[in-house]
Amino acid sequence: MSHKKLTTASGRPYYGNEDTQSVGARGPLLLQDYILHEKMANFNRERIPERVVHAKGSGAFGTFTVTNDITKYTKAKIFSEVGKQTKLLARFSQVAGEKGSADTERDPRGFAIKFYTEGGNWDLVGNNTPVFFVKDAKKFGDFIHSQKRDPKTNLRSPTMMWDYWSLNPESIHQVLILMSDRGTPYGHRQMNGYGSHTFSMINSDNKRIWVKFHFKSQQGITNFTNDLAIEMKGKDPDFSQRDLLEAIEEKNFPKWTLHIQLMTEEEARNYKYNPFDLTKVWPHKDHPLIEVGVMELNEVPKNYFAQIEQSAFSPAHVVDGIGYSPDKMLQGRLLSYPDAHRYRLGTNYEQIPVNRCPYSINNYERDGQMRVDGNGEDSPNYYPNSFDDIEEDKSYREPAWELDSNIADWYDRNSENENDHYSQPAALFNNVMNDYDRHNLISNIIGAMSGISGPKKELIVNRQLCHWFRVDSKLGTAIAEGLGVDIETVMAEMKH
Repeated sequence: MSHKKLTTASGRPYYGNEDTQSVGARGPLLLQDYILHEKMANFNRERIPERVVHAKGSGAFGTFTVTNDITKYTKAKIFSEVGKQTKLLARFSQVAGEKGSADTERDPRGFAIKFYTEGGNWDLVGNNTPVFFVKDAKKFGDFIHSQKRDPKTNLRSPTMMWDYWSLNPESIHQVLILMSDRGTPYGHRQMNGYGSHTFSMINSDNKRIWVKFHFKSQQGITNFTNDLAIEMKGKDPDFSQRDLLEAIEEKNFPKWTLHIQLMTEEEARNYKYNPFDLTKVWPHKDHPLIEVGVMELNEVPKNYFAQIEQSAFSPAHVVDGIGYSPDKMLQGRLLSYPDAHRYRLGTNYEQIPVNRCPYSINNYERDGQMRVDGNGEDSPNYYPNSFDDIEEDKSYREPAWELDSNIADWYDRNSENENDHYSQPAALFNNVMNDYDRHNLISNIIGAMSGISGPKKELIVNRQLCHWFRVDSKLGTAIAEGLGVDIETVMAEMKH
């Protein structure tokens, strides 16, 4: 039986993988034994920087199959015909927790999909909620800092979290969802996914329509209660990862149905609120769901690091027929996501196999750290030139946007017609949740706000209670009573 030779990374066979050369049996080690240094240097660099957000995640490969013709809305090749299948990678994650955090922490879940289409890779990068905490990208870093660790204690701080939320009423819609049982989903298979942002679709006539993407779990929605989430945190902190992989290995392939909501440009101009506001949803009665296709996850990655840890998703990666919108959070993410990947994985992160487009790529990007594809060999690295046959195709030019204004200014998140932060959370609380949901929501909020401490405790608690009262007086009263706060004090605070 033949055996493979042990070699260095450069291919040199060697002997002595367990013992270092030394001066005698008990003497000091020799610098010339570079195998020691090669092994240790590689070991020291095994951990790439973890993602600043969405650090802990699970993933799997699968397929997307078109079930309904939407070619009148988009010329994207992925939707070109009913029955068409496209390979994809899906990654589920937690927003605030580090890599070692428990899967059942109360936290939004990332829901990212990379479609390997013949028109390029399309990344749909969203969450398991249709809204988010802030609606301007300039606020994102501050928000995440409030959810991470206190710079003094290095502990997660309820005081920081609630201080930030109480000062940002636009967060109340997402906080309400987070504090409900949907903040602790039962694994990744039993939750919905949303593109969250408003995007655009462009058809073969170069007509644009605004779109939102919804992935509805065919497994149904199942959530942990707060107590069961805490219990599972102790039993199996990797519950969601295990649940996903075991289901696929047992051929119980999880599936989601993709739906879209559509809004014309004319409707958007005259809509009752800003349709590009990430803290708001489009009511289904105004913009009903249209079925598009089915996503199935049916392949476990062969190597977690290579195919999940090194995977990189960005909302900037769209394809012909899918475009952006004036959503201010989306606009900020278009630059920040690729920048984060270049820091974490290197300039050429899109050459890593899991991120590489499997179809033709032609450009003039060259050099950089970890270039592994031949670097364009002897072809020109500038455009235009007289030597190659690469040309721009004008048929891929998108139609121009009609903007409301040509005045550059700082956007006021709380200006007139932008400051209704409470009506949609109120509808969610009163019309969507049942008594069981409301009971758990209130219990979870009381438990979370009980962690607020320090000299500013009363200020932060009362300020946040004002927001809960503005959502619904019954909600505010129940939380105030649970926290032992005098309601008259809160009412006085609201007058200010």
